[in-house]
Amino acid sequence: MNRRTITFVIVGVVAAIVLIWGFQKWTYSRGHESTDNAQVDGHIIPVLAKVGGYVQQVSVNENQPVQAGQRLAQIDESEYRQRLAQAEAELQAAYASTGSNGNTGQAQAQVMTATGQHSALEAQIIAARANAQRALADLGRAEDLVKQQIISKAQLDAARNAAEAAQANVTALERQAAAAGASVTNAQAGVRVAEARVHAAQATRDFAALQLQYTKVTTPEAGIVSRKQVEVGQLVQPGQPLMWIVADTGAWVTANFKETQLATMHPGQAAEVDVDAYKGCTVDGRVLSISSATGAKFALLPPDNATGNFTKVVQRIPVRIQIVRGCGADRPLRPGMSVTAHVKTS
Repeated sequence: MNRRTITFVIVGVVAAIVLIWGFQKWTYSRGHESTDNAQVDGHIIPVLAKVGGYVQQVSVNENQPVQAGQRLAQIDESEYRQRLAQAEAELQAAYASTGSNGNTGQAQAQVMTATGQHSALEAQIIAARANAQRALADLGRAEDLVKQQIISKAQLDAARNAAEAAQANVTALERQAAAAGASVTNAQAGVRVAEARVHAAQATRDFAALQLQYTKVTTPEAGIVSRKQVEVGQLVQPGQPLMWIVADTGAWVTANFKETQLATMHPGQAAEVDVDAYKGCTVDGRVLSISSATGAKFALLPPDNATGNFTKVVQRIPVRIQIVRGCGADRPLRPGMSVTAHVKTS
């Protein structure tokens, strides 16, 4: 076999290999959509200070695994204990006003006193009305006796004065009873005000207890501590980030496909993900959802087509891919890792 023949054979083999590889790529591309604009995502939870104060203790280190509810840091609680004690004292004072544990409170005592005075005046009114009726009866008999010239006119005047005095006494007692009734109403309103103060004091006490509880900074989810930004002795403010927790709730892939690639893509389709960090590792997944807007619409300064200064660019739409099978426990998928996603569209 001469050199020319060998050359033709080699060229033919290479051409055949290229054709086969090109055919496979063409066949694969007809049934798949791929993008390298993709990364691993996960739940990254910020741990914020809910109350302000000096940090007394930090119980975790960077990249340390933690369990849900585990204490991460302790803020000085002395001020919040004083606030709770003050709220407790105000609550006890409110209880003393309304009464608690079977004891009579100040407001209730005022109601009882006003009610007793009103009842006493009602009894006096009954007696005064009886006296007034008797005085009127005596006046009637005196008038008859005067006509018969049995008693003098002076005695008739005395009977008339007695009847008028008895009626005036009834009127005075009735007015006093009305005032006492108003006092009862005011005392009952005082009870309601005192009860409202109790509710307010209870709310203040509960809030103070909650603030005291917030001095213990705990993790909301199990995961790994990341980007710790708090140290012992640091003065923190409410809402200040202390650290982040990369939750153990699982990872997923966010693949930003071009809008021209989504014509035949829908949730439920199988997907394969090549992880850049782990050569030879292919993650199995499936399309979980497709974003309802392009990524540009969520940008800080989204493009506006109405300005007249617009250049048409193919937009990308985020597609979430659920991970069905990962690369194993020794090769974890961490949020932010770069990957290449392939979705089987047919």
